[in-house]
Amino acid sequence: MAFFSRTPIAPLEYSRTLWMRLWVGAVMAFLYAPLVVLMIFSFNDSKRNVVWRGFTLKYYDKALHDDALIEALVNSLTIAALATIVSLILGAVAAVMLWRFRFPFKGAVDGTISLPIIVPEICMGVAFLMFFAKLQWSTDLIWPLNLSAITIAHITFCFPFVTMVVRSRLASFNREQEEAAKDLGAGEWQMFRDVLIPHMRPALVAGALLSFTLSLDDFVITYFTSGPDTVTFPVKVYSMLRFSVTPEVNAASTILIILTVALTAIALKLQGLKAIAETH
Repeated sequence: MAFFSRTPIAPLEYSRTLWMRLWVGAVMAFLYAPLVVLMIFSFNDSKRNVVWRGFTLKYYDKALHDDALIEALVNSLTIAALATIVSLILGAVAAVMLWRFRFPFKGAVDGTISLPIIVPEICMGVAFLMFFAKLQWSTDLIWPLNLSAITIAHITFCFPFVTMVVRSRLASFNREQEEAAKDLGAGEWQMFRDVLIPHMRPALVAGALLSFTLSLDDFVITYFTSGPDTVTFPVKVYSMLRFSVTPEVNAASTILIILTVALTAIALKLQGLKAIAETH
């Protein structure tokens, strides 16, 4: 009769579990309810965007045929991709350097790398604006505030997050694996490629997703480093909001949300399939 036996749950433990589930549910609703409302009202057949008048897809059609909006989205994706690639390389190298080596002023270097995470975005935006303006004035370089300036700014505040994530992952690395690889004749590069990078891979994926998301939806720093002829998707949506909150703005925001979630899901799926393949 053991098949029908069930372990009873203590009332106190059940109460704690219930309150924990309710608390998590309330937090999730608080975080994601505005996004759900935004996505629902993107299908609203009303320009006022306050009262539901019916279901329509015309605002999605309008947003997808808006050349300026599409150009802004392409600019944001391009900047995010470039910033992610460079930030991933710089962040991984900085994490390995801070984790493995001892050198003078290591604490100062560590603090300097973490500075973009602490400094408010408005301060960084003004600093970048002054830096590029001073660079152009002092060197007589033709350096307008365009995609290159925005990309440099995004790399500056993205790669510290990669460094933080990868360094946390390296804290769990067993150095005996490194010594075993060297005993088997592996060189420094081979050991780094075959032993250390596979251990860092989950953190690299997480850092890449974090960098891409931060770059894609950044507004403050981009607003200060973009010129009149270079507009990103968040800046374009802000310019649309200055007139009124219309379903077209909701549709554009929904497209960005779906795009971000889809890319994150694909990356996590590929990471999971790769982990399954390695175990077999």
